[in-house]
Amino acid sequence: MSERREVTIKVPLLTRVEGEGALELRIREGAIAALQLRIFEPPRLFEKFLEGRGHEEVLDIVARICGICPVAYQMSASHAIESILGVQPGPWVREMRRLFYCGEWLESHALHIHLLAAPDFIGFKSAIEMAAHHPAEVKRGLRLQALGNKILRTLGGRSVHPVGVRIGGFTHAPSRESMAELLQECREALPEAAALVRWLATLELPDDEQRFVSVALHHPDEYPLNEGRLRASDGLDIGIEQFHDYFRESHVAHSTALHAHYFPGGWAEEKVGVPYLVGPLARLNLNFAQLPQAVRDNLATTGVRFPSRNMFHSVIARAVEIHFALLEAIRILENYAPSDTPAVGVTPRAGVGYGCTEAPRGILWHRYELDGAGKVVVATIIPPTSQNQARIEADLKSSLEQLGLERSDDEIRLHGEKVIRNYDPCISCATHFLRLKVERD
Repeated sequence: MSERREVTIKVPLLTRVEGEGALELRIREGAIAALQLRIFEPPRLFEKFLEGRGHEEVLDIVARICGICPVAYQMSASHAIESILGVQPGPWVREMRRLFYCGEWLESHALHIHLLAAPDFIGFKSAIEMAAHHPAEVKRGLRLQALGNKILRTLGGRSVHPVGVRIGGFTHAPSRESMAELLQECREALPEAAALVRWLATLELPDDEQRFVSVALHHPDEYPLNEGRLRASDGLDIGIEQFHDYFRESHVAHSTALHAHYFPGGWAEEKVGVPYLVGPLARLNLNFAQLPQAVRDNLATTGVRFPSRNMFHSVIARAVEIHFALLEAIRILENYAPSDTPAVGVTPRAGVGYGCTEAPRGILWHRYELDGAGKVVVATIIPPTSQNQARIEADLKSSLEQLGLERSDDEIRLHGEKVIRNYDPCISCATHFLRLKVERD
């Protein structure tokens, strides 16, 4: 055995990822003996901030958890609280919430593809560097992102931390004129979304097939955004209120971010859980048949097939969801009429409620307990990034061993960053990179 060598590489924190972290590897006899993705950003304690707050304050507070996907936090909270208060907002609100969510998927997916992921796959250090060689593609991505932000502003008053949402619906109904303008812009962007899917399929993505469990919402009549049952690729099919019977978070010594695991036989029966995947690839793996025919036909021209076990197909899945989000937005906007009652009234009461929606990065589960005055007693928020933490570590181990551990530390670091960025993790949102340390025996 060669003399043990420990190498500590000091590099800037992981670029193009929200949050701070480090990766530590111990390599022994050509295999990874230990791997830890250390998250040392302090938790922000949003769940504690909510305690004692009135139900009407919750949406503005949870929107601050993430500047990229505030809609997801507001929608999951709305569903949970409305289930306690016995509120049925009605079909107009339901459609507007789907449109609102389409805007978030557009802006978040377009940002990740063009500013974070694509430079990795084309060989550039940044989107600015990539734009010098691929200006049309970058401009297309920025247009799609801007359109998503415009949808958020139209319904939410602003694109970051929207203020137009309330329990029971929205604070206002957009005018016919503003929605007609959005409709025209969505129609004009539709060919660009289809072309984006085809362009990404031409990139030389790593061939990195792995075994993993996909988990996502499923709805029998539509591609899931706001509603559905929880499904897993091993056959699990449960109501969202049963989440804690099969999925549990736990603390690990090397990270301030919680790790979530799936217990296929139920948490009460099994002692060891398994990592699982949430996000666009998991959604497509479980809901491909729910996509509009036009989306499936466009994808079929690329030769990329879903369900897929290649983790790097996540970037194509995001583009597919952009295509879907535009078609769904067009469908809703074509049938738009303002409502005289954009929100229904609510009456405080005590109870426990659950909400689960599909954030761009995966399922976002909320549980609230309210007292008789409608104030929060206990809040539990489980974001997709914490659910993916254990899966990211499993992916890193598999992907780095496939890359070849004889590679230089710089090559290992770069590939590790590529793997992590592929998940689009929002480490700050996990509330609860890349410095690389390698030990070789």
